[in-house]
Amino acid sequence: MAELTIVAAFIGGIISFLSPCVLPLIPGFLAYLSGTGLREKSKKARARLFFNSVSFVLGFSIVFATLGILLNTLLAKSSYDVQIWLGRLGGAIIIIFGLYLLKLIKIPFLEREHTLKVKKKFSISYVTSFIFGAAFAVGWTPCVGAVLGAVLVLAATSPGLSFLLLMSYSLGLGLPFLFVGLFSDKAITLINKSERFLKYFNIIVGILLIILGILVFTSKLNIVANFSILNDFLLR
Repeated sequence: MAELTIVAAFIGGIISFLSPCVLPLIPGFLAYLSGTGLREKSKKARARLFFNSVSFVLGFSIVFATLGILLNTLLAKSSYDVQIWLGRLGGAIIIIFGLYLLKLIKIPFLEREHTLKVKKKFSISYVTSFIFGAAFAVGWTPCVGAVLGAVLVLAATSPGLSFLLLMSYSLGLGLPFLFVGLFSDKAITLINKSERFLKYFNIIVGILLIILGILVFTSKLNIVANFSILNDFLLR
């Protein structure tokens, strides 16, 4: 089951990147941070864009890693009964996030952006990118908030795995950023082609979150793991 939740966190990171209110903005945002055009061909411009992407990813990864360590420290020694109730509460919260993405309910604080405002642009752009990455980690946007919230709930209900869960989420979120920084032209083309599919994104993710929430609430995540094991056995 541990492997399952870690994979789920990784997929959650990818889903956060692909969210309709984030994906179209990413190329221009990274170009702003690096101070270069997305379609500049020089090696210097490409390297600058890529290393700014790396700094941005490091910024939010360090914040998530720190949060994972704190959750592990605070909750790892909690009793079995407490962890059961954490699972039930966490499952209910994930279900609510799913209903929100399906637009069946409204959650006012997810409708607003809660981000750190970085007003100063440092002379070294990598520092700026790192700080923006850290600010991104503590920001809750309408699309990312529900998915990130679900991963945080999983981390809280599995404190022994909290560091690995949040680092897996960071990896899933960070790799696409690095792809955009390294292959900006191809990334822009893919992003433009994906726009027509984004309108179905929240519906699919909302349904998946509800299913995940039910499994967490009922402590039945192992059902999926057992199904995977059985499937591997049958395929042999």
